[in-house]
Amino acid sequence: MTQVSKEDKQDKDYNVIIISGVILLGAFVTFLNSTFMNVALPDIMKELNVSVSTVQWLSTGYMLATGVIVPFTAFLIDRFKTRTVFFLAMGIFTIGTLVGAFANNFALLLLARLIQGVAGGIMTSLMQTVFMIIFPKDKRGFAMGIVGIVTAFAPAIGPTLSGWIVNHYAWRYLFYVIVPFAVLDLILGFFLLKNVTGGMKVSASILSFIASTIGFGALLYGFSNAGNYSWTAPSVYVPLIIGIVFIGFFVYRQLNMDEPMLDLNVFRSRVFTFSTIIVMISYAALISSELILPMYLENVKGHSAFDTGLILMPGAIVMGVLNPVTGKLFDKYGPRMLALSGLSILTIGNVGLSFLTLNTSNLYVIVIYALRMVGISMTMMPLTTSGLNTLERRLYAHGNAANNTLRQLAGSIGSSIIITIMSKATASSGISNPLEASVHGMNVSFACTGGLTLVGLIIAFFVVKNRKAVSK
Repeated sequence: MTQVSKEDKQDKDYNVIIISGVILLGAFVTFLNSTFMNVALPDIMKELNVSVSTVQWLSTGYMLATGVIVPFTAFLIDRFKTRTVFFLAMGIFTIGTLVGAFANNFALLLLARLIQGVAGGIMTSLMQTVFMIIFPKDKRGFAMGIVGIVTAFAPAIGPTLSGWIVNHYAWRYLFYVIVPFAVLDLILGFFLLKNVTGGMKVSASILSFIASTIGFGALLYGFSNAGNYSWTAPSVYVPLIIGIVFIGFFVYRQLNMDEPMLDLNVFRSRVFTFSTIIVMISYAALISSELILPMYLENVKGHSAFDTGLILMPGAIVMGVLNPVTGKLFDKYGPRMLALSGLSILTIGNVGLSFLTLNTSNLYVIVIYALRMVGISMTMMPLTTSGLNTLERRLYAHGNAANNTLRQLAGSIGSSIIITIMSKATASSGISNPLEASVHGMNVSFACTGGLTLVGLIIAFFVVKNRKAVSK
């Protein structure tokens, strides 16, 4: 069995604020990049002479790389000290950013995005695990609320910020402006970061890593293709079948190993399991709006990418401000009130977006989108914290890895299904005006998303309680 290192037990030998600041800066930079390239894709298409389906891989590839590496992060965080994992993540990210800044062809640019995605996946789990350890249980809600600013707010403002940069400078500046912050965080980490995780005597399972990489990679690839092709296309169902087979093998190995790469015993906690399910539903709803609303604002309303970012910005700001607040409410009252209120608000917001028309005002979109962000802020991080609080300390990294992996899958599955629903509803609408038909498809997809979050609300009503499960 694994043993916790002596250093890992020394809970007071570090400054919580300093460690939090260093980790948050690195995580914010990596998360910002998850959506940073989206508005620059048309310019990249022209300069590098690639098609729409090809250039989309700069975004899809980033998410794919993140999803593939996350299951492996539990081993990295358990085996290696905090500083080692931090420098690995930020070092990889800096290299990837430099490669992107000087890439002269699409293959090199895609490689840069894949490298950045790997770094982002490592930083996600490291940040959440470190925060679970350095903050006492009665302050974890607030701490994970701060984490929520990074995981949700940074990607939300990415398109707006990058839209301004692309409107004034070449797309390569999206890499140039990031490098100084990455280097600064490496310097700060060298002088200020302390070890609070790692040092366990765990061994790597190459077979588990291969099975995980192929399984989750194929599954994410298949679902990402489902957004562009028919579900009966070989490029969709073949990787899905491969993914299911390898993930099945991966799960079987983890359940039968003395030292699993990803300890699935985290799902023995009923609270963790149901919290993760509801978080998956909430994240799928979040991703759907991030996909469809820009289509509506740009393709139907005729707004520029930058203007679209500005319209969605208030929602991102609301969520960023509310995350610490909902964290404090979680610390004081527990998850039940937040979960039921948040999922109710999120459902109302989804239903509100199912009444879009060609003439819907920007103010309506701003208000309803911000309302949905209120629901997200009351749901995702409080429930994530609630689930992790029921785990033993040695399982924090594994709980984070499992939660983040399933959240990535939910985002990928949700987005592909929502796009399919929207496309089919548009094609079968019988409306002669193409724009009106598109809006009809979008409305149907938002109505379905509302139904999904209603299911999450029903689950939360029966299973989310305010019992204070004490982690060991």
